[in-house]
Amino acid sequence: MCGINNTRFGSVPANIVWDVVRGDTAVLTIEFLDSDETTGWDTEGWTYNATAYDKFGDFLDELIVESELYSVTITAPACVTENWGTAYGFSIANLIFDLQATIPTVSGDYTWTPVVGTINVIGDVTPGGLL
Repeated sequence: MCGINNTRFGSVPANIVWDVVRGDTAVLTIEFLDSDETTGWDTEGWTYNATAYDKFGDFLDELIVESELYSVTITAPACVTENWGTAYGFSIANLIFDLQATIPTVSGDYTWTPVVGTINVIGDVTPGGLL
């Protein structure tokens, strides 16, 4: 990919729902592909940040982001998800999250948010699980 293509960057971000069981490690992988859905983008040099926000607890949780070739893996570790939601039930909390990319260009860094969404937290009802 050469330069910044406005049809890719700055357009409406993908909006997804990520189901996470409270107290479990959750992993989400995002691939950056051309419109043919097979050719990966050149994302070399890009840096990423992902954050989840709980509006009821007013907390920001930084998520772990690892990148490879044309994909990014976001991980919400168990030590973070154990604090999401209370009680038992299928949907016990909804947090918002996003993935932000910083892309170096000849005219300076370009900031882009390709993914936004909701984390749907599912209650853990396994004996010994977290409440």
